Parts: sequence; structure tokens; C-alpha cells
Amino acid sequence: MEDSAKKDTNKSNPDAKNNKAVGFITRWYNKIYAFVIYCLSGVWKDPRQTFKVRLIKTMNLSINSFMDRGLQIRSMALTYYTVLSLVPALALLVAIARGFGMSDSMQNELYTLFPSQHKVIATAMQFVDSYLNEASQGVFVGVGIVVLLWTIISLLSYIEDAFNSIWDVKSGRSLYQKLTDYIAICLIVPILILCSSGVSIFMTSTIRDNFNFPFLTFGVNIALEIAPLILAWMAFTFSYYFIPTTKVSFKYAMIAGAIGAIVFHVLQWLFVSGQIYVSKYNAIYGSFAFLPLLLVWLQLSWMILLSGCVLTYSLQNVFSFNFLGDDSEISNRSWRYLTIITMGVVVKRFVKAETPLSTTEIASRYNLPVRMVNRIVGRLMKAKMVYEVKLDDSRTGLSPALEISNLSLGDFLDKMDSCGETDIIPDFKEIYKELLADIAPPSSDLFAPFDKILMKDLPLPAPAKIRTILATVEH
Repeated sequence: MEDSAKKDTNKSNPDAKNNKAVGFITRWYNKIYAFVIYCLSGVWKDPRQTFKVRLIKTMNLSINSFMDRGLQIRSMALTYYTVLSLVPALALLVAIARGFGMSDSMQNELYTLFPSQHKVIATAMQFVDSYLNEASQGVFVGVGIVVLLWTIISLLSYIEDAFNSIWDVKSGRSLYQKLTDYIAICLIVPILILCSSGVSIFMTSTIRDNFNFPFLTFGVNIALEIAPLILAWMAFTFSYYFIPTTKVSFKYAMIAGAIGAIVFHVLQWLFVSGQIYVSKYNAIYGSFAFLPLLLVWLQLSWMILLSGCVLTYSLQNVFSFNFLGDDSEISNRSWRYLTIITMGVVVKRFVKAETPLSTTEIASRYNLPVRMVNRIVGRLMKAKMVYEVKLDDSRTGLSPALEISNLSLGDFLDKMDSCGETDIIPDFKEIYKELLADIAPPSSDLFAPFDKILMKDLPLPAPAKIRTILATVEH
């Protein structure tokens, strides 16, 4: 009787069903909305170091960096540099291939990579032959070789600058290091490419001619199929590990390299398919369409390389990114607090004769925003308050660049306040002489109350205490 009464009530009151459905949808909408907000911004305020938090932070940071306009502009610039250095790079590759007697093999590899662009490749090879002939003739034979290497070194230098900007590294390789490292890369990479191609040809012909084992042939074919992916993985990994002028974890470089290699091969497959499709769709404009298609492919390839570098950086420093907002929204007082803490850490470790910490280590151990610490360290170095020191394990750390035994907080703040250009406008002091006469004396004594506090005596919490506090905070 009660069940029938409830059914009659539901039939007679359809609004109850509608309200229940609306309530269910509203609850799920609120949950999904809260989760989206957490993934977009709330996760950066979550100090927990769990797998879920790491995954969300890494994805958030990688996507934000990928969508960053600066990354796209750098990929465009690298595309431009690549087009400029395309003929010199091919010339270097051809010259080394001829030295190994494998120029025909290299040209066949190009035909395989660009199946519908044989005419374009043939034309490019003519340009390469002319370039090599010009570089090897005349009174100054070495000038052509120098120009060839310098073009490629300029491209590699810009790649290093792009990687260093992602890693927030202010100083790159010296000119001597660039010449030695980049020339080694220019000589070794083509040799590895030719050797890998030669090994593939050798293994295929040897197995087919000397062994009649179908299963062995099948295994070799599988190995040869995945060999380009493995080589690309190695190339991406070593790029992320060696190119930035900072200490990079090889583990994270391998992870980002694997993802980059897979995405790059998918893009390569789409590029080859696009060539065939364009060629079949319109035989007249197929060859002409190769140029914009090549430019798009180059830019996307550079985007993949730079995005992998960002992924490596985010994997290694993800827990240092506790703030991903706009730096311009931070108050001057907050900047001053962060500057005092950063300098205090450097001074205290020096006084205690402890190993200097790098920028990322300071940010990670003391729960500071790594990008802000990078900016602060840049200003500290400009003010000649700190400098980088080389450690035994090829890492760098920060050490005080001035006498700190009697360095007060007031002196430090006054030095930082006066750091930078002062004559920003011509005749500025003359125009605003009366105003400056009123505000200059009080501003000079602005930090006098802090003269009794020494930098080495600042009560900074130990990293272990910071971890304990973060662990007890509920999120």
C-alpha cells in the first residue's frame, strides 16, 4: 500500500523527480567545476608531494608553457634559422658522407623521407654541390668552410639560448666552449646518422644473404623498424641533457625524450602522408606546396623539441612551482620579503660553511616560487651581492660576493633599493629638483631601523621545519 502510494505521489508530483535530477546534475557540476579550478590554479597552492599532485602540476605547467607565446615565437625564429642553414647543413652532411663513401645511401634516405619530392631533393643537391665547389676553390679555401660551420653554430647557439631561457639560466657557454662543443656536434651527429644507416643496410643484407631463418629475419625487421624511434629518443634525450648550461636530471631527460620522439614520429608520418596527399590531389601544385608544408613541419618539430625541454624542466622542478600567476601582480613588499629570504639563505649557508645551493634548490627547500627566485638572484648578481660558484659535481651554487660579517639588513635593503639605472630621463634631477629635495632625505633614512639586524642572524626556518609545517597544513 505504501509503495503504491509513493508511486501515485511521484506520478501526481513530477516536480519532485525534476528537482531530484536537477540536484544530481548540480552536485556533479559543482564537483567537476571545483576539480577544474583546482587543476588550473588551486594545485599550485597544494604543497603535498603525491603522484596525483605531481601529475596535475606537470600537465598544467607543460600546457601553459606550450601555449606561451614566447615558445611559439622561438619556434618561428628557429624555423627561420633552419631554412638559412639548410643548404650548409646538407653540404656538411654530404661532405662527410662522401668521405665515408655513402653519399648515394644518404640521398636514398632523403628520397625515402620525402617520397613525393624527388625533384625538390635533386634541385637541393645541386645547390649543395655548388656550395661545396665554391667552398673548396679560390685563394681562401678555408673561408667557405668557416662560413659553413658558423652558419650551423649560429643555429645551435640559438637553440642553446632557447633552452637556457626555459631553464631560467642567465649565462650560457663561453665562445670557446661553443666553438669546441658545437663543432664536435656538427661532426659527430652526421657520422652517427650515416653509421646508423650503414648498420641498417649491413644487417639487412647480411641476414638475408647468409641466414635463412624466417624468425630471425622477422626479428631483425622489427628491430630495424623501431631503430629510428630509438635513435630519435636518444637524440632528444641528449639534447635535453647536454644543451642547457645547467644540471639536468638524466631520468627526466629520458622521459621527455621518449615522449618527444613518439610525437615527432607521429608528426613525421603525417608530414609524409601530407606530401603524398598533396601530390595526388593536384599534380601541378604538389611540388610548390612542399615549401609551406616543410615550413609548417619545421615549426611543429621545433615546438616539439622546445615543449620537451619544458617538460624536462617541469618534471625536475615541479614542486618549486608553487606560484604560476603573473609576477606583475606581486606587491613590492612581497618582492622585498622574498629578496631578504633568498639573500639570508645564501649568507647563512656561507657562515655555516655549508655547500652553496643553486637557485632551484633554494626555491625547493624553502618553499619559494622558483621563477621569482630566479629574478631575485638576477638582481642580486647585478647588484654584486652574490655570484655563482662551480662545485665539484659540475653543479653551480650561490655565494656572497661581499663582506657579510657586519652586513646589516638596512645596508642590504639600501643597496638593493639603489641597484639599477638612476638617470632614466635626461635632466630628470634638474626638472624635479624641488620634489627630490623634499623626499630624498627621508628616503635615505628609510631602512635605518633595520641597521641593528645582521643578515647572518635572520631567524630563517630550516628546510626540515618547513616540510613539517607543510605536512601539518590541511588542504
